[in-house]
Amino acid sequence: MKVLISGICGFTGSSIAKLLIEDSNVSVIGCDNFSRPGSFYNKPILEALGIQVFHADIRQQSDIDNLPAADWLIDAAANPSVLAGVDGVSSSRQLIENNLYGTVNLLEYCRRHQAGFILISTSRVYSINTLQSLPTSVANSAYTLETQADLPVGVSHNGVSELFSTDPPISLYGSTKLCSELLALEYGKTFSLPVWINRCGVLAGAGQFGRPDQGIFAYWVNAYLRKQPMKYVGYGGLGHQVRDCMHPKDLCLLLKTQMNCSKKMDNAIYNIGGGNPNAMSLANLTAWCNDRFGKDHHIAAEMANRTFDVPWLIMDYSLAKQTWNWQPTVSVFSILDEIAIHAEQNPDWLKVSAK
Repeated sequence: MKVLISGICGFTGSSIAKLLIEDSNVSVIGCDNFSRPGSFYNKPILEALGIQVFHADIRQQSDIDNLPAADWLIDAAANPSVLAGVDGVSSSRQLIENNLYGTVNLLEYCRRHQAGFILISTSRVYSINTLQSLPTSVANSAYTLETQADLPVGVSHNGVSELFSTDPPISLYGSTKLCSELLALEYGKTFSLPVWINRCGVLAGAGQFGRPDQGIFAYWVNAYLRKQPMKYVGYGGLGHQVRDCMHPKDLCLLLKTQMNCSKKMDNAIYNIGGGNPNAMSLANLTAWCNDRFGKDHHIAAEMANRTFDVPWLIMDYSLAKQTWNWQPTVSVFSILDEIAIHAEQNPDWLKVSAK
């Protein structure tokens, strides 16, 4: 089986590639436009494993036309920030061209080669207003869902399920991913292509390029260790906001299962994440850093909420567990230990991430 990975030199793409190539029945190729700071770092590492990396921009159909045929395409190429298009760094047009028009070019590749398509989508396709209005209370320095309250459809103690509202606003980033999902499903039906969509929560692990808006777990550990200026943004400036995280190893286990599936499934969209066992608030993460590094670092407070921030977002992976017998195996503490060891061994990692 030959697999093409778009965005192969990003954290998600490169992690998947390294794991897939361990299977002797799988060959991997990939493409990247190297727009993400630090992405060049992964190119020689992948090539040393025998993975051919093409310089290609998914926004350019001619670049994609020149790529070799594959049996499956895993789309890990995207601007992954919920602030993309409004942060003054990338424009709204650039975001749409990359995250949506790029998906069209990749789907056309799949149509031409009759290849299966797997979209690495996001938890941020879910309605911001509905997430912000969820009833929560604070326990152990973290927001927790009030499950006794009247909850909207698609949310429970297990987290947010695929039935949760995707009504706007969901951010420009979220809307490009949701539109990409719809296009992928339409291409699958129209051209009889196998299509899987995995709405991922926060992916985290060693080697992730950490920034405050992307790769928050890696950023927080690296910044804390280096005593960089850090702050809790919004929600009283206390760091009670909660997210779950997942290691790429667990995502790759699911991808292998999906690519080897020959049965017709009723569902194509799955929430994938660490779930409640791997959930943690920023305040909890700060406490972990203090214990791990033995350094008490002051975290500043910014009181005002940002438009796209939510207090609590945990992925309910029950459908994936029921369908694929899948659940995360790497604990949040193992992930943090892995990030911390990498941070200690790479003192300039935040500079690599921000070049």
